[in-house]
Amino acid sequence: MCEGATAAVQHPAAMTSDPALRGPELSRRAVLGGAVAGLAMLGLQACSSNESTTPATTTPSGVNGALSELDAKIVQAMKAYAIPGVAVGVIADGAEYIKGFGVTDVDHPVPVDGNTVFRIGSTTKTFTGTTVMRLVDEGKVDLDAPVRRYLPDFAVVDAEASATVTVRQLLNHTSGWLGDDLQDFGRGDDAIAKFVASMTRLPQKTPPGKIFTYNNAGLVVAGRIVEVVTGMVYEDAVKKMVLDPLELNHTRFFSDQIVGFNIAASHNVVDGEAVVDNGFWYFPRSCNPTGSLISSVRDQMRYARFHLGDGTTANGERLMRKDSLVAMRSNPGAGGTLQVELTGMGVSWMLRPSAENETIVQHGGTWSGQRSGFFMVPSRNFAMTVLTNSEGGGKLLAELFAEDWALRKFARLTNLPATAQKLSAEDLAPYEGGYATDDIDQSGTFGTVVINFRAKDGQLVGNMSDAPDGSYLPDEQAVPDLGLAFYKTDYGLDLGPDLKPVGTRSNFIRGADGRVAWFSNHGRLYRHLV
Repeated sequence: MCEGATAAVQHPAAMTSDPALRGPELSRRAVLGGAVAGLAMLGLQACSSNESTTPATTTPSGVNGALSELDAKIVQAMKAYAIPGVAVGVIADGAEYIKGFGVTDVDHPVPVDGNTVFRIGSTTKTFTGTTVMRLVDEGKVDLDAPVRRYLPDFAVVDAEASATVTVRQLLNHTSGWLGDDLQDFGRGDDAIAKFVASMTRLPQKTPPGKIFTYNNAGLVVAGRIVEVVTGMVYEDAVKKMVLDPLELNHTRFFSDQIVGFNIAASHNVVDGEAVVDNGFWYFPRSCNPTGSLISSVRDQMRYARFHLGDGTTANGERLMRKDSLVAMRSNPGAGGTLQVELTGMGVSWMLRPSAENETIVQHGGTWSGQRSGFFMVPSRNFAMTVLTNSEGGGKLLAELFAEDWALRKFARLTNLPATAQKLSAEDLAPYEGGYATDDIDQSGTFGTVVINFRAKDGQLVGNMSDAPDGSYLPDEQAVPDLGLAFYKTDYGLDLGPDLKPVGTRSNFIRGADGRVAWFSNHGRLYRHLV
C-alpha cells in the first residue's frame, strides 16, 4: 500500500497533520485486493475545463485526433465510475498537452486545471529513487552495497537477509521481507528512523534478489539512507535535490505547504455517487518515501521531461548524468506482474515489455480517494500522467495504463498478447486452494488476507476475505467475486465480480520443487496454503 491521497482547502480537518483527525483504516481487502477484486460501474455527471499548453494549431494532426479521443474517453469514464475530477498530461511527437476535467470537490466545486494538486501516491517512490540516484551520481551511495554500509544496525527477522540485502534490492522490490507495513510513528522528524528501527519483526518471504514482490517497507529504508547520507530529513533532501532544481513548485509532502493551492478533495463512492471523505487525506509520515507526495499534472510533465532528457534542468543546469537516468530504467530485477506484466523493476521504475520490444517505464499510485498513473516510452519521447480524485479512478487508469489504449494511440506500441484460455480441470488443479498474505496496519497490528481459488468453466474463480484470523475460506457454493483466466503458463488476466477481464494481470510463482508456491496480485505475494 502506501500509495497516494487528497483533500480540499475548504476542509480544515482534511488539511491537518494531527493524528487525532486522521481517517479510518482501509480494509485489508481493499488495500491488498487490488485488481483481482474488480471495480463496479458507477454513475456521475462530468464536466470539463480545457487548459492545453500546446495550441491545437501547432499540435501534430495525428496527435490531435488521439487527444480528442482521450478527452472523450476521460469524460465517459468520469460518468461511469464516479470520478469528479481528472487532470491529464501528455508528451507526444514533440507536443505537450495538459488539461483538467470536472471539479476538485463535489461539495465545493472548483474546476480542475493543470495546477490542481492531487496526491500522486506511489509515483513518490520514483522521486525517492531519483534522489538516491543523485547520491549515486555524487559517489555517496553504491547501489550494490549492502544496506548496512549506510545503516549499520539495520535488521529484519532473517539475519542473512539483514546482512546481505543491497540498496538496489530495496529499489527494485526484491528485498523479500513483508512489505506492507504501514506503521505510523507520528509527525516528528524521527518518524522514518523509528519505522526502520521497528522492522526487526518483519518476516522474510523470499531470499533477497530472487523474486519480485512490491515492498513499501523497502522504500522507507531507502528514504532513511537518504537521511543518513545527506544529514537532512527525507522530505528536505528530496526538495533540495529534486523538487527545487526541477522547479516543481506545486509538489510538496505536507498539507501546510499547499495552503492556497487548488486542491483535489478525496472522494469515496457510495451507492454510485462520489462523496467527499476528509478522513482519506491523512498519510503516515513514516511512509512518506513510499507515497505521500502532493503534485500537479503540470509538475508531473516537467518531471517526465527531465527523465526523458539528458540530465539537465529546464535552465540547462546539469542535475544528473544521462547515464544515471538510463541506469534507473535498466538492469531490471526479477519480473512478474504489477497490474501489467513486468520485465522487472529498475531503480524504482517498473519496466514493462511491449510486443514491439520497446521498454515502457511506468509507475502509479493508490491511496484512499486518489488514483494516479504515470508512464513513459523514452525511445518514442512519449510520456503520460493522469491524476484522479476518486476511488472510482482505478477503472479509468486500468483502461489507459494497464490496457494498451494510450500506448497504441500515442506511442504506436501494444501490450504483449494475452488471449484467455479455457484449461482442463486437471491443468487447473495445481493452482486451486487457499492463498494468504500479511500486512501491518498503522497501529502496528498484523493482519491476513486470504484468497480461495477453485476451478470453474476452464478458469479459476474465488473469493477474498480479510477475516481477522485469516481462516475464512468459502465453500464451493459461494458466489465468486474474483477470478483469473490464464493466457500462458502461470500468468492470467484478472477477472472482476462478473468474471470478465478487468484489464490487469497476475501470475503464479513456483517453488524449487516445481509446485505452485505463490500467487502474485497487485505485486503482493500470497503464499499457497498447501
